[in-house]
Amino acid sequence: MSERSGIFAGEDPFELCRSWLREAEAVEPSDANAISLASVDADGLPNVRIVLLKSIEKDSFVFYTNYESKKGRELIESGKAAFVLYWKSLYRQVRVRGSVEKEQGALADAYYESRHLQSRLGAWASAQSQPLASRQDLMDQVEFFKEKFADAPPRPPYWGGFRIKPVEMEFWAGGDYRLHDRFRWTRAIGEDSWSITRLSP
Repeated sequence: MSERSGIFAGEDPFELCRSWLREAEAVEPSDANAISLASVDADGLPNVRIVLLKSIEKDSFVFYTNYESKKGRELIESGKAAFVLYWKSLYRQVRVRGSVEKEQGALADAYYESRHLQSRLGAWASAQSQPLASRQDLMDQVEFFKEKFADAPPRPPYWGGFRIKPVEMEFWAGGDYRLHDRFRWTRAIGEDSWSITRLSP
């Protein structure tokens, strides 16, 4: 524990992650909040894709998507997810594993309303992850919903947030000759206190 100084200092892993993200936003060329999100299908086969992390809350991480997409269905069915934030410019990463729950309330409404109009219409137009005959079909759907909703589309009932509540977080900083620094924070589901362990590179 006494070794956790400098960039690893602090007793709140969520605040530590916010601090690293703020540093990354100043130096990463784009999308410092991009996470590689992993889920598993009914057969246990993993899937991974990039999504944008939209908020770090007191005890969870929140992003938004279509609940009927492949990732949405997998997250709902398994109730579990993992992701990694990696910042090449800082040579740091944060790994997170935990349980998943939907965010369908005021927070989801507010984020949806903050999006560009075309993105809000796109949420209606796209049957995400489903086969699409042509791009023109997609654009026709965008126009259909633009005529239907004008400039005030409501949040679709199948679109909202996911909140990942971690049971494990790992903070990694690269070192010379691959002698990296790694600290793993773990806690049981429903617990607030964390156990912190230094890991070998």
